[in-house]
Amino acid sequence: MHKRIAITGMGMVSSIGMSVEENLQSLLAIKNGISRIENVPTRLADSILVGEIKKTNEELIQQLGIPKLNDYSRTAMLGRIAIQEAIQCAGLTKDDLSSIGFINSTSVGGMDVIEQYYKEFQVNEEHRHYIDVHDAGSNTELIAQDLGIEGYVTTISTACSSAANAIMMGARLIEAGRIDKVIVGGMDALCKFTMNGFNTLMILSDTYNQPFDDNRKGLNLGEGAAYLILESDKSVQERGAKAIAYLAGYANSNDAFHQTASSENGEGAYLAMKEALAISGLSVSDIDYVNVHGTATPNNDLSEGRAMIQLFGDHVPPFSSTKPFTGHTLATAASVEAIYSIFALQKGIILPNLNFQTKMQEFDLIPETQISEKKINAVMSNSFGFGGNCSSLIFCN
Repeated sequence: MHKRIAITGMGMVSSIGMSVEENLQSLLAIKNGISRIENVPTRLADSILVGEIKKTNEELIQQLGIPKLNDYSRTAMLGRIAIQEAIQCAGLTKDDLSSIGFINSTSVGGMDVIEQYYKEFQVNEEHRHYIDVHDAGSNTELIAQDLGIEGYVTTISTACSSAANAIMMGARLIEAGRIDKVIVGGMDALCKFTMNGFNTLMILSDTYNQPFDDNRKGLNLGEGAAYLILESDKSVQERGAKAIAYLAGYANSNDAFHQTASSENGEGAYLAMKEALAISGLSVSDIDYVNVHGTATPNNDLSEGRAMIQLFGDHVPPFSSTKPFTGHTLATAASVEAIYSIFALQKGIILPNLNFQTKMQEFDLIPETQISEKKINAVMSNSFGFGGNCSSLIFCN
């Protein structure tokens, strides 16, 4: 059993709120953020629904107070807003930031801005500076530089498990004594590249997504950013900080099955959940709630359901997918759902799996469809990415 890692700060933006508190209130009010897309010109605008943040890039620039001419992609602007909230929540000072680590994750990186101008780069110099922000890591470095973050800085991109792996890497660095506090999480914006890509895979829904429903049609893409501040016990004591919750277990596995699909028996998901439990020192009976990956695609929900049955047997804990609230935020999904898992711990609630109607034929698992109160001591949160990259996190009081 590894030492628990303290969580002392949280920050986030999503289609249901521009802060941690706004997200919580939207969840409690059962308010989803799924709508038609407005900020990205796309031929898919009338055929898909997305979890879009209803702020233009100009409004985000104004909110951040950065110059109109800047090197920020939409992805990076969302990330910086969420990070600033997490820093404030944790009570970190400029001196703290000079030594803190930053493990960021993204899939989109700067492609949301690159795709707007790539046709004119050769003939027009005005927007050519954006070429440098295409790379995922450059977005991380820009935020780190502007916020005065001078510790260990790196970027992880493992598709939809990215933020989970950033959280896991941050925890491992603390346990190894490399750093004593670290910002971890992910950021992604909607863009034509990802919408067209997922549309080509034929896994986008033209209606509200229905995780674990027999008639599920696919996912709604979303955008957002979410970050946690992780600290060692020593750092918490020295700063006089307060732990919001603890990261008790984590694991990553790969089923090496397919470039985009999970194995039908859920082998990778099972191994990640099993190892996360082993690291936490908890047993299957200690898990009070599972925030599932739950993308509402035929492959994921079948694979994840079979993995949970393999792990928990006849006693699968209450579970739900919160993606019907925000859409699937790609690299950000795990950190968004980490914060939602912490809400469950803090408030003693199980969040509902919206839009569920019909049980899947392959097994008898039924997600929680109503918000309910329950004493919760341990939450498992799953995130599975393309290439079979499966990660599971366990949060405790």
